[in-house]
Formats: sequence, structure tokens, C-alpha cells
Amino acid sequence: MASRKSTKLRIPHSQEDCELVGILEQLAPKESTQGRKIALILHGAMGHKDYLFQKRLALRFPMDSFRFDFRGYHESGGQRTQGGLMKDAEDLVTVVSYLRNTYGYEIDLVVGHSRGSVVGMYWLCTSEEGQRVCAMVNVSGRYRMHRVYDVAEAYKEEWDAKGYYERTVTVARQTIVERIYPHNIEEISEWNTAIVWDKFPDQIHVLTMHGLVDKAVPAYDAVIYSRALGARTPGTHNLHLIEEADHNFTNRQDEVVDCILEWWDALNQGRLKTGILLTGVRGKL
Repeated sequence: MASRKSTKLRIPHSQEDCELVGILEQLAPKESTQGRKIALILHGAMGHKDYLFQKRLALRFPMDSFRFDFRGYHESGGQRTQGGLMKDAEDLVTVVSYLRNTYGYEIDLVVGHSRGSVVGMYWLCTSEEGQRVCAMVNVSGRYRMHRVYDVAEAYKEEWDAKGYYERTVTVARQTIVERIYPHNIEEISEWNTAIVWDKFPDQIHVLTMHGLVDKAVPAYDAVIYSRALGARTPGTHNLHLIEEADHNFTNRQDEVVDCILEWWDALNQGRLKTGILLTGVRGKL
């Protein structure tokens, strides 16, 4: 679309002396944004706003969108903490408030990957704005938070020796040394994902996507979300499992975007029903 515009925003944080940096994609930048619908795209742990499928989706989505770096990631300021899910939720509240007060945007869709999905669902369950959202895409979201201890087995030797585990990771082509403490894992394990059973808004339509060879978050967690969110009305829940796909959908990014776009089109045409979602070579909605 010739008129599409990408704008980098620096949003002052409401809880910390830092800025959250993100990209606002606008389909009609010369038109008023007051009351206009927008999609939020949330990255996962050790990710960033242009990671995996996020940028690809934003550039193809038929709606304005905003994707940003959570606190301490890539271009955003502040301190990143391994167990700071509540801080991520505060970041999301800050972003929503800014988009609403500065532009007049109304959040219509939340797309989250992994940790971003868990935080997005918490915001939908606990915020006033979340009650007015139309849809949610949950990609690789963890439900059984205590399973973080499965991967924490690799940390135990260094925890016993030094009190923390140190790892070197690459985020946005930058090398970062991160320390993981036992209390970080404990904090994650105690996060209450069960809130979706009673607090998730009934009207929100949900697409859950998960790779069947995900070694970070077992695919069965997607089945649990399907059970928790599939009995609501008028909201629907669709489950899409991808064979041979890992947690980050390596080399499958376009497939993720295609699925989301097909689901969104079906939603807007009133063709969705709760159940298994078949796309591409396996069938059409």
C-alpha cells in the first residue's frame, strides 16, 4: 500500500525513568486516528520488536499496528529481569495509555509470542481496555508455568556454585550476558495463567498456534488454552498446530503470518467456529 507509513515512537514509561521504543505502522497516515482500531504485536523472552514473524506480520496486516521492545530489550531503556512478567505488564499498560491518549487509538487485536502472549492475556483479563478488544493471537504461549523448572535443570550446577547462572545470548545481533537467579525462575513459575478460565473476556476471539516440536513450551499447553477458552460465547477459539515447527517457528515465519491473516479474514467475514483450524494445504476456513 503506497500510503503506508512506519514511524518510530519513543514512549515515556509511567513506572520507570526510561523510554519504550516501538514502530507504529499506519495504513492511512494522513487520516485521523481518533477512534481508529489498532493491533499490538508483543515479542517473547530474549526477542525484540522485529524478531521472528513480528515485523513481517506488521507489514502485511490490514490494520494499523504497533510493535515495541519491552523494558531492557534492544532499543528500549530500563532494566530487563528474567522473572519480571509484571514489569512487562506495566510496559503494556504504558503503551496502551500512550496510544489512546496521544492518537486516540482503540486496541482491537493483541498478537503475542511466548512470554508476550502470556503478558497479553493477563492484560486482557485485568484491564478495562481489554474488555473491549476483539481478538487475540496466542503463539507458543506457556500455560503450565512450573514447567520452566524443566529447563532450569541446566542451571543447577552454577546456582549451587555461584548463586546464579550466566548465559550469553544474541538479541537483535547484539551479544548480551544475562544472569539468571533462582528467584527469577520461581517468580515465573508462580505466574497465574489460570486467570484465563474465569477472567478472559467472553467476546474475544482467539487463535492459538503452537509447533509440535517445541522444546521450550510443550505443545500440550496449547491444548489447555483451547480447553480454557473454547467454551466461551460469543468468542471463539481456534487451535492450529504445525508439524515439525519449533518454539520460534524457525524457517516457518511466513506460514505463521499466512495463518494469522487467513484467520483474521475469516473472523471479519463471520466464518469462524470454535475448533481446529486448518489452513494452506490442509484445507480452507
